[in-house]
Amino acid sequence: MVVQELGWDQDTDDQLRIAIEDAIDGDMVDSDYGNVVEAVVLWWRDDDGDLVDGLFDSITDLVGGGVIWLLTPKVGRPNAVDPADIAEAAPIAGLALTTTAAVSNDWVATKLIAPKTVG
Repeated sequence: MVVQELGWDQDTDDQLRIAIEDAIDGDMVDSDYGNVVEAVVLWWRDDDGDLVDGLFDSITDLVGGGVIWLLTPKVGRPNAVDPADIAEAAPIAGLALTTTAAVSNDWVATKLIAPKTVG
């Protein structure tokens, strides 16, 4: 499985990143990968700009039916993203919101599904 990581910064959770790479048995790729990916890990903070634009950027290399894991700071943490903003942005970007889960002390993951392509 090829997983693309976007939005990495010094505040990301390195233990979570290592756990993801262990689960896929390889390194995550960046935006320069140049091929399709099955999943995207998108680290997003409230001050990163327009979430819809960020989601559009994250589906650029995503295969139809792929998954985006939107990682945002937990509510109450600096730069937390309002869950209502995620619920509003996802369908505008053509994504379906599925589940949300706490994945570390400071980060929560929201699973977004890209529509399957007609092929």
